[in-house]
Amino acid sequence: MKLVVNDRELAIDADPAMPLLWALRDIIGLTGTKFGCGVAQCGACTVHLDGEAIRSCITPISEAEGKKVTTIEAATDGSDRVGAAVHAAWVKHDVAQCGYCQSGQIMSAIALLKSLPAGQQPSADKIDEAMAGNICRCGTYVRIRAAVADAARTIA
Repeated sequence: MKLVVNDRELAIDADPAMPLLWALRDIIGLTGTKFGCGVAQCGACTVHLDGEAIRSCITPISEAEGKKVTTIEAATDGSDRVGAAVHAAWVKHDVAQCGYCQSGQIMSAIALLKSLPAGQQPSADKIDEAMAGNICRCGTYVRIRAAVADAARTIA
C-alpha cells in the first residue's frame, strides 16, 4: 500500500485495517502524533487527511491510501504559513504544560484556520467548536483559545 505522508510517497507493508496512528508511529517513525485513548475521544492522535482533521487512532491506513496525510512534524516545520503562525502563537501564549495533547490541539487549530475564508476571524464559539474533541488534561483551554485567535490575526 502507498501512502503520501508529509509530501513523501511511502510504501507500507501492513494490514490495511491497521490504524493510521500505528503506521505513522511504528512503521514510518513519526512520533509527534500521540496515542491517547484509542477510541477517537481525546484528539491526541489528530492528523490531517486531505486537509481535514481526523483521528488517526480509528482511521485504517486503507482509508488514507491515495490521500495526503499531514502530521505535526510537517505542519510546524516552518514551511506552512498557517502552521508556523499557530506554532508561534502556542509558544507566545505558553499553551503547553505537560504537552501530551499539543500535537493534536495544534493540528485541529490549523485545520480550523485553513477552513476559514481569507481574513475571517473565528469567534470564541467557533474556536471552541473546532477544538471541542481535543482534551487537555492540564486545562489550558483559555490559552488555547487565545493562541488560536492570535494565530488567526497573524495570518489575516
